[in-house]
Amino acid sequence: MTRRLPWLIGASVLLASAMPLQTMTIRLRPERELPAVLYLQTPAVAKRVALSFDMLAADLYWMRALQDFGATRLRTAGPRTFENLYPFLDLATALDPRFVVAYRFGAIFLSEAPPGGPGRPDLAVRLLEKGVAATPDQWQYFQDIGFVHYWWTGDYTKAAAAFSKGAAVPGSPWWMQSLAAVTLAEGGDRKTSRLLWRALAQTPDNDFLRRDAQRRLVQLDALDQVDQLQALLARARLGGLTAPWSWVQLLQAGILTTIPIDPTGVPYAIDMNSGRVDVGRQSPLWPLPAEPRGLSAARKAIQ
Repeated sequence: MTRRLPWLIGASVLLASAMPLQTMTIRLRPERELPAVLYLQTPAVAKRVALSFDMLAADLYWMRALQDFGATRLRTAGPRTFENLYPFLDLATALDPRFVVAYRFGAIFLSEAPPGGPGRPDLAVRLLEKGVAATPDQWQYFQDIGFVHYWWTGDYTKAAAAFSKGAAVPGSPWWMQSLAAVTLAEGGDRKTSRLLWRALAQTPDNDFLRRDAQRRLVQLDALDQVDQLQALLARARLGGLTAPWSWVQLLQAGILTTIPIDPTGVPYAIDMNSGRVDVGRQSPLWPLPAEPRGLSAARKAIQ
């Protein structure tokens, strides 16, 4: 044991020092191509190699997951595949089964639709179910599973079932059962979506989740405004206006009095051929989230 002590101390120092270096890599070289081969291929091997430094190794793999997600998201050339994201998250949570941040943030990253993420809600649910198996007293995992199904798979029955399971966990908030009932009765309604995001915005112990939920609520406001603008375009078509579409054209026709801006102050974009309205690429609200299926059909009907 005495002979191994210097090696163990050195290993712990290297693991700890690697984490800030990974963060610096994202800031300084966001376009840097990450190696395709993982340091270790399986959680079982990782646990054996990490010895008694499981939590430090878990932090390292969590930082690798952040680096992979951030660098891939910022990539301007080539495909954005995010193929290493889930393996890194799987390793991090295997080394530390109670790694709440990795489960919850990881599920958000995995669910994010392209081009901002891999669009893998199935892997997000798998990761969260792994968290449930490790710590069944964490009602937040059931809440997150419900959100994934509501927003990304459109399966409102599974979303309501997840909320119900979370409501049955001792210590869960009273409104979890309300979410289950509302989701099952009115899944796909934007009012329900607001209710869900407001619930997540009340997360008491996680600033990131609160900020993300607040951003989603603003995105819902933008979606409402987009619907209003599309209704104006529909009336303009009935009045004889045709492509190429532009805000200047609608101003000159008296349909608008000013160029419309989103809730962050950035002008909306309008496709000159189709007339489709969206937030501008430079807006912090871009890309807008995929709508639940019922709302997607309703929006298509007015475009």
